[in-house]
Amino acid sequence: MAQKIPATVITGFLGAGKTTLIRNMLQQANGKRIALVINEFGDIGVDGDLLKGCGIENCTDDDVIELSNGCICCTVADDFIPTIEKLLGRENPPDHIVIETSGLALPQPLVRAFNWPEIRTRTTIDGVVTVVDGPALADGRFAHDEAKVAAQREADESIDHETPLSELFEDQLACADIVVVSKTDAMEAGRADETVTTLGGRTRDGVRLVRSGIDGLAPAVLLGLDAGAEDDVAARHEIHHHHHDHDDDDHHDDEHHHGHDEFDSFAMTFGEIADVEVFRAKVEATIRKHDVLRVKGFLAIEGKPMRMVLQAVGPRIETYFDRPFGATPRQSALVVIGMHGLDEPGIREELAV
Repeated sequence: MAQKIPATVITGFLGAGKTTLIRNMLQQANGKRIALVINEFGDIGVDGDLLKGCGIENCTDDDVIELSNGCICCTVADDFIPTIEKLLGRENPPDHIVIETSGLALPQPLVRAFNWPEIRTRTTIDGVVTVVDGPALADGRFAHDEAKVAAQREADESIDHETPLSELFEDQLACADIVVVSKTDAMEAGRADETVTTLGGRTRDGVRLVRSGIDGLAPAVLLGLDAGAEDDVAARHEIHHHHHDHDDDDHHDDEHHHGHDEFDSFAMTFGEIADVEVFRAKVEATIRKHDVLRVKGFLAIEGKPMRMVLQAVGPRIETYFDRPFGATPRQSALVVIGMHGLDEPGIREELAV
């Protein structure tokens, strides 16, 4: 089977710094062919003009596609899916697709769109990047000019969701794999630290927060995350869900906001592990089979004095050694979290060592 082409979704409100981030990414692409899908509408957006004809190697006008028919999450079937199909069908397809949303789009329906049969086998979401205006957030605002963001929404008649902007901001954070706090070079160090710390408490476990200034970020920071976000959408809960989803009825299972009582979790302990890669494969297969949301804990590895931390969010698994066991008994311990009805006996049997 051909390798899936990775796609990165970049979201954030007007003025957060998305276009600057993308332009810097292109300038440091080192020959990687990146196609851009820009969600613009009305007379407000100028991102496409800023990026087209930019003179950057491997960035031609044909590689910058503007979706100007309205909010991207409201035009998935009519606009977005056909655009991605055309990119994938090129004789010389891109190495990576970057999608810049208008900032008014709910990110979760866009993530779900990658499960559509037309594109699911050919592309995957490498990661969702949410760009946040650092100085604005430090001043208690979700955007530099909230009035301009509100005006942007009023100018687009295609939007069929009425999510309050403050809750849309929380949706952007909930969906992110990386949160980029922009313009931190214009902030005092202590204020930037406090802003990043506060923001970290509003994101999912395992989400990385990075700072960005005028020089942007290297592609290695933003690309190659291998998040597979379309397989992990249940963990990226929408705070508000008034989106009508007429275009996505066949593809979405009850992925609305869930309360804590709709989750199950259990802990398990077991002995030392002889082969880390074999156990990782077990964990990955179990996650996919049982729709597990999170696995976290630590492992005792035969012959290793350090304990190994294991964290999994959806299909993503991260492992690293953190510290010696010391006086702690050399045993492995994991917590498994999923939706109500989790098959605890089956999972315990499949992860047994």
